[in-house]
Amino acid sequence: MSTDRFADYGRPRKVDGGLRARSARGAIGRSWWSRRFLEVLESFALGTRLTRGRSYARAGQVLRLDIAPGRVTAQVQGSRPRPYEVSIALAAFPAALWTRIEDELAGQAFFSARLLAGDLPDELEELFVAAGAPLFPAAVGELTQRCNCPDFAVPCKHLAATFYLLAEAFDADPFELLHWRGRSRADLLDRLRARRAEATGTASPPEPSVPDALPSVVDTVDVLPPVGAARALAGLAATPLAEAVDRFWAAPVPLPDRPPRLATGPDLLLRQLGPPAPAIGGPGLLERLRRAYRAFGPG
Repeated sequence: MSTDRFADYGRPRKVDGGLRARSARGAIGRSWWSRRFLEVLESFALGTRLTRGRSYARAGQVLRLDIAPGRVTAQVQGSRPRPYEVSIALAAFPAALWTRIEDELAGQAFFSARLLAGDLPDELEELFVAAGAPLFPAAVGELTQRCNCPDFAVPCKHLAATFYLLAEAFDADPFELLHWRGRSRADLLDRLRARRAEATGTASPPEPSVPDALPSVVDTVDVLPPVGAARALAGLAATPLAEAVDRFWAAPVPLPDRPPRLATGPDLLLRQLGPPAPAIGGPGLLERLRRAYRAFGPG
């Protein structure tokens, strides 16, 4: 029996159906959050170690990648029959801190609109830093990296491949970065909508009890508050048409300023829906759809 603990470890076993990095060459990561994440890792002097896992990521050696609050887990196929178990932990923000962040986000229409549209603006990182909750780790010690392979290097190529696939997961769905920090997309957006509704006074009233006899449609109309154009016209006296022909098409009251238009890319819907299931194409289908949207979109 060989005394070399690496004697039985050679080329990685070929994998069918693994998670393959979309980038076939060059840098990995297109969006600001994925590039920023990799820049932070490289600032910890992990750059040369990360490159060890780039070929693994592009060959589809990562079998599974799961993102949960505070922890990313993955299975990476190496040269042995059993895949290696990988774990990358980063502390999730406590609930009280998330409440403060959500209050900050809801208080600024710019952030609320962009987030509710499925986008994470660049300025979001500054808001989190100002709230005392940096999105990205400030030191390598904040990351707890585990792999059950025999390589003592940290990160090993299996961890490095997971980092690359994690960066591409942020490309496909930027809300996964916030999920890793403790708040899922659904929970965050629900809380933002609730806070915006409270701030604008449009919170839904409690569900009324059902009376013994339902009112008629005519009776119901009288008690509904005016909405839309009816709200603007509610306080105006009725004017006979013959006396208002010259201004019939003019606005009866000054119109409000047009709100600024939210600039979004042609792949907004893809960002909102997240990556499709592997059974229908996974991240590869998402990238092909994104290119098609951009090719046929305006511009």
